[in-house]
Amino acid sequence: MSDLAYSALHVSNDNGLARVVLDRPERHNAFDDHVINELDQVFTNIAQNQSIRAVILSANGKSFSAGADIEWMKRAAAYTEQENEAASLEMAKMLNRIYTLPQPVIALVQGGAYGGGVGLVAVSDVVVATTQARFCFSEVKLGIIPAVISPYVVRAAGSHALRRYFFTADVFDADEAFRLGLVDIVTDGEELESTGLSIAAKIMENGPAAVAASKQLIDRVSGKPIDESLVTETAKLNAKMRATDEGRDGIAAFLEKRPPVWRKS
Repeated sequence: MSDLAYSALHVSNDNGLARVVLDRPERHNAFDDHVINELDQVFTNIAQNQSIRAVILSANGKSFSAGADIEWMKRAAAYTEQENEAASLEMAKMLNRIYTLPQPVIALVQGGAYGGGVGLVAVSDVVVATTQARFCFSEVKLGIIPAVISPYVVRAAGSHALRRYFFTADVFDADEAFRLGLVDIVTDGEELESTGLSIAAKIMENGPAAVAASKQLIDRVSGKPIDESLVTETAKLNAKMRATDEGRDGIAAFLEKRPPVWRKS
């Protein structure tokens, strides 16, 4: 993960905390095929790096992400349906790459998140937004639909709550995003960074395998009936984690009043 490897992003790894910063402020951190490819590469590398325990996703400039880049949209206007499908699939794969990342992703939203930018918000695990942040599903203004981001935003906010915003393309603020479930914490701008770092520090105090398994667990049980099958499945998952080296040491460390092996102090 080199700071110099990506032109649209700034990427770093500091003692297990990865930072991915959208760095096209002059374009309001809008997406094009190049940005999508770089994000996909970065998060593929992070997924394979066991030394990384948490990720902070943020952006430079006034906007978090304005969605699709205007120049890219101009090029896409001449695409065939097959070419548009291929481009959409790359975006869909990139978002799913972030959503299924083993490590938790904390998004820091300091400005506008429009269209695909809201998709980045929705695939993150914890979202902190400033009071100045604004959100919009702007696709219908262009005669298109938010299809690629829809699985994640609907899961976060619910189908009925989003009808108004999908249909009207109204801009809404951070408090409304919090009410909808797209944002977890609303804070002043000067506290955005410290809030994100505080959450990351708490995550990194815990067992890395347990955190990754907890992330998978949420999707595994979400929406399922609490029947005998699910009761049995969760009991097996619990037993499996207790039998791991991490689980054994974590319990022993608690009983012996010492730090577990995954903590540096």
